Amino acid sequence: MNKIKKIFFAISLVILGITSVFAKGNKPNVVLIIIDDHGYADMNYLGIHDNLVTPNLDKLAEQSISFTNAYNTSPICSPSRCAIITGQYQARSDNYFFGDPGLAVGTKTMAQGFKDNGYKTAYYGKLHYGNDNGATSYNYPSNHGFDECITAGYGGRVHYLYHNEKAIAKHSMTAAPWLKNGEKMEEDGFSTEQISGWSQDFIEKNKDKPFFLQVAFNAVHNFAFQLPPKYLKEWNLPFYPDYEETDRSMSEGEWYDKSIIPDLPNGRKYYIAQLYYLDREIGAIRNKIKTLGLDDNTIIVFITDNGGSNCSGGDNTPLRSTKYSLYEGGIRTHMFMYWKNKFQGNTKNDMIVSTIDLMPTLLAATHAEKKTYKNTDGINLLPSLLKNKKIKRDELVWDVGFAWAVRKGNWKLKVITDQKKADKIAKHQHTDLGSGTELFNLNIDESEQKNVAQEHPEIVESLTTIYKNWEKMVTQQN
Repeated sequence: MNKIKKIFFAISLVILGITSVFAKGNKPNVVLIIIDDHGYADMNYLGIHDNLVTPNLDKLAEQSISFTNAYNTSPICSPSRCAIITGQYQARSDNYFFGDPGLAVGTKTMAQGFKDNGYKTAYYGKLHYGNDNGATSYNYPSNHGFDECITAGYGGRVHYLYHNEKAIAKHSMTAAPWLKNGEKMEEDGFSTEQISGWSQDFIEKNKDKPFFLQVAFNAVHNFAFQLPPKYLKEWNLPFYPDYEETDRSMSEGEWYDKSIIPDLPNGRKYYIAQLYYLDREIGAIRNKIKTLGLDDNTIIVFITDNGGSNCSGGDNTPLRSTKYSLYEGGIRTHMFMYWKNKFQGNTKNDMIVSTIDLMPTLLAATHAEKKTYKNTDGINLLPSLLKNKKIKRDELVWDVGFAWAVRKGNWKLKVITDQKKADKIAKHQHTDLGSGTELFNLNIDESEQKNVAQEHPEIVESLTTIYKNWEKMVTQQN
């Protein structure tokens, strides 16, 4: 009889273990990796450039669903990041370009959705939602759903090396302190490695409970020449001074113009070096997940915040233009989604998707209640990704205040409404924002070289109506 009891007890333990694993499996961990100003062409596996070293991004792409028609909602960082975290078009909170307010107080965020569903949440890295990134602002992660955060930002920039008060006083143009849960933290180090280290520590600390981790690397934003001396030596690159390290014979504005491409010596090489170390740390985060036995139950999403910046060294081949622009080079992003044994790896998906889809998709994957993401503008992609169900979405809209664009199917309409402002930005940032009204068929003209607006006035009118209806929708009181 005792033998039977022992067998029954052993079977009970096995069943209990299976039940526990299943319960944990119902709540996958989620790691959202956002990198900054990365060029669309700048991964080795694409075969466009032969001098890139990105083995970890290449591997992630190979193991993931790779979306070939994925978009940011803006060609610059702050409004784009507002949309990512809220799942809403940022125009709903009056954000269009630089200098806008950021998150509207009380707006439900992805982090809050995870937290309400029993997740531990953390945010490490660059913070840039709007004008006020201070600890008391709703823009600060602790105030919109994150349990832990270490962030920094100076107008969207994070110094790659300096974060202590003495250095900040000497490098006031680009340096800012880290804020840990709202408190100043003087901890110098290479920011890419710091952000990765904090992320790995959080993963290990929360390995036995579901977690949501947002990893916001500041790489490969300018100023990419801010590399540790040993890394400059590894890449045979010369030291390039911050403004405060010059003899001050030029103004800050003049220094800025000389410290970005096309005037920056070795500019692309600095960028490639920064990309190498960024890739290495993404690999380190993935290795931590695997070492802890969490790989089977962790969703990893990789995106960029906007198109690559040619001023920093990014290349968007075959797409036209760069960051700041509503051409494809300013708004198209790589988006990889990895979920072992759930999402079919090494596949390309040509659905038109947006970063506003991340909030409903990822929360749905955790079996969160639908009310946690019912007010998003995004679409839950899970039915398509898991069951191959067709998603009804063939249009997206963009608005930066001085220009707007609509994509519907293969047609893309782009309209400049304030040419003077567009030309000023284009000149300052060495980019191409275009002019007037332009219509492209992306199916045969992905690089947007042939404007066919005059040949198809009916399509221009139809897409303009879509924009006007969207404008009414996002500006009405919610």
